[in-house]
Amino acid sequence: MSKLLEKMKMDLVLRGYSKNTQKTYLDNVKHFSNHYGKSPELLSEEDIRDYLFHSISVRKLSCSFVNTAYSSIKFFFETTLNRDRNMKNIPRVKKAKKLPVVLSKDEVKSILALTSNLKHKAILTTTYSAGLRVSEVCNLKISDIDSGNMQIHIHDAKGNKDRYSLLGKANLLVLREYFKVYRPSDWLFPNELTLAPLSVRTIQKVFQDAKDKAGIIKDVSIHSLRHSFATHLLKSGVDLVYIQKLLGHTNIQTTSIYLHLTSKDILNIISPLDTLGE
Repeated sequence: MSKLLEKMKMDLVLRGYSKNTQKTYLDNVKHFSNHYGKSPELLSEEDIRDYLFHSISVRKLSCSFVNTAYSSIKFFFETTLNRDRNMKNIPRVKKAKKLPVVLSKDEVKSILALTSNLKHKAILTTTYSAGLRVSEVCNLKISDIDSGNMQIHIHDAKGNKDRYSLLGKANLLVLREYFKVYRPSDWLFPNELTLAPLSVRTIQKVFQDAKDKAGIIKDVSIHSLRHSFATHLLKSGVDLVYIQKLLGHTNIQTTSIYLHLTSKDILNIISPLDTLGE
C-alpha cells in the first residue's frame, strides 16, 4: 500500500469509519487510480467527473456503487490531501426510489423447509429471524447468542454501531441443533477449512441455491430476508420505531419504506365507485 493510501487508512480510522467502510473507500480510490494509471493525487476534477461518468455509462455500475465511489474520492482529496476539488460541481447520481422485493411468509417457510444442510438452514433462519445484513451474519460469534435474554448482539454493524436484535425460539432450537453437530469454537458460522468467518459471497450463494430449490422466481437476494423480516413485523402490528431499532437504522425515514409494502390498511379502503349507490 502506498504512503498516501496508508495515510488515508489512518484518516478513516481516526474518523471512526468501520472496517468494511475503510476497505471499500481504499478499494475505490485504488480503482480510480488504476483507471488512469496515475497516482490519485495527480488527477483532476475533470478526471473525477469522467471516471464517474464512465462507471455509469460504460461499466453500468449501480447508483449506490457510484455514489460510494464519489464519497471515497471526495474523502481522499478533502481529508487525506486537504485539497478542495470542488466536488459540488460534480453531481451525485440520483438514486431511483424502488421498493424492495419481499418474500411472503409461505415463501420464507418453503426456503427454510427445503434447505436440508443444517448449517445452511441455521444461517438462513438466523438471517430472517433477526433481520440481519449478510455481513452481520458472517461476523457473528457464539458469544453473541444470548439465550438468557433471547437476543443477538450485533457488533460493529453499518455505521460502526452495536445493537441487539431478536433471538426467536425457533431460531434458538435450530442453532442448538447446529451447534451439537458442527461444534464451532469462536465464529458462529466459520469456514470449515480456515476457521475464519464465511464470506459474504458464500452466504449469498447458499440463499440463491435455497431460493431456486423452492422454485421462487422473484428477483430476490439474501438481503430480501431482512426486508421480509421488517415487513412481516409491521404487518403483525409492531411499531415502526421498534423495527427501526431492530434493523439498526439511524433515520426512521429509512425504515418507513416498509410502510409502502404493507397492504393491511390500504385494502380496507373502499373505492368511491362502490359508494355511488349509497
